[in-house]
Amino acid sequence: MRAGSVVDQHHLVPKSKGGRVTVLMHRICHRKLHAVLSEDELARDYATPERLREQPDIAAFIRWIRRRPPEFDDRHRPPTRA
Repeated sequence: MRAGSVVDQHHLVPKSKGGRVTVLMHRICHRKLHAVLSEDELARDYATPERLREQPDIAAFIRWIRRRPPEFDDRHRPPTRA
């Protein structure tokens, strides 16, 4: 975790799917996850930090965000999935 970053608790399996375990995550990364992946996808395929980092869109985002200062913030569009 980078100093100066705002963090959120991310449920590895969404609460709506019965998840309880959380991890700390940069707010911008947390927003990106929910913009890219549905709750069903998160619960079914991406319930570990390692699996999340392997997802192609998230991996590309991580490479991009690493070049930004810790306080960088960006707004993502809300998910368009149902």
